Amino acid sequence: MAAFDNPEISTAEFAQFQKLIYRIAGISLADSKKVLLAGRLGRRLRHLNLPSFGDYFRLVSSGNEADELQTMVDLLTTNETYFFREEAHFDFLAKTIVGGHPPGSPFNVWSAASSTGEEIYTISFVLADTLGIDAQWSVTGSDISTAVLATAQRGLYWLDRTRGLPQNYLRKYCLKGVRSQEGGFMIAPEIKRHTRFLQVNLNRTLPALGKFHVIFLRNVMIYFDSETKRQVVARLVEQLHPGGYFIVGHSESLNGLTDTLQAVKPTIYRLPA
Repeated sequence: MAAFDNPEISTAEFAQFQKLIYRIAGISLADSKKVLLAGRLGRRLRHLNLPSFGDYFRLVSSGNEADELQTMVDLLTTNETYFFREEAHFDFLAKTIVGGHPPGSPFNVWSAASSTGEEIYTISFVLADTLGIDAQWSVTGSDISTAVLATAQRGLYWLDRTRGLPQNYLRKYCLKGVRSQEGGFMIAPEIKRHTRFLQVNLNRTLPALGKFHVIFLRNVMIYFDSETKRQVVARLVEQLHPGGYFIVGHSESLNGLTDTLQAVKPTIYRLPA
């Protein structure tokens, strides 16, 4: 029983999962992630009463278990996020991008790797403050993981997740949880009505999303190889309005990946008008 309680993954089995997650999501899972993968997927082996990672791989790659394959993707693509992460981007959004946008015209933003929703709602707080809660603006949040999208769409967070969230936003745009939600806070309905959530695999042909004035693609390209990065960026740039902005994470760069966008400052790019 000890081996079943603590399943071990062989190098060959890990390589199978590396190829599978790359094929599905374009994610290059480093060899150093072997322990992480075994820990996250090991719970599924125990839940499904499977004795080995090879058995689990055969299950998810059979083509007959779409729900379990999605569960695997959810477990291997969930990343940390928090409100106002890399705050300078939101200052630039408020002062430069929104400040230069024609007053009264619609304004649309896409958070393309939105995880559990903190980025979507941070953008929404900034737009509510700068454009007005009743103005024509929207924030689309997408992710490959259905689990994190469900959390984002619900908009319920615990108070220990307020890292980076200014108290004035917490008071203005959030509701204190009561009864079963005590100790948490809900994103206010007047904010949520400006948002929509979609499952999108950036490694595939994109659905019809419309055009955006700003696209955030932060802290996800670090998991892609160079060719996947080029393909993903090319797809997303097609969704930008002329003059629109493309924002990546502070550890990321588009240098050598596209000639279409012009650098405005580190991590911030613009499509010529």
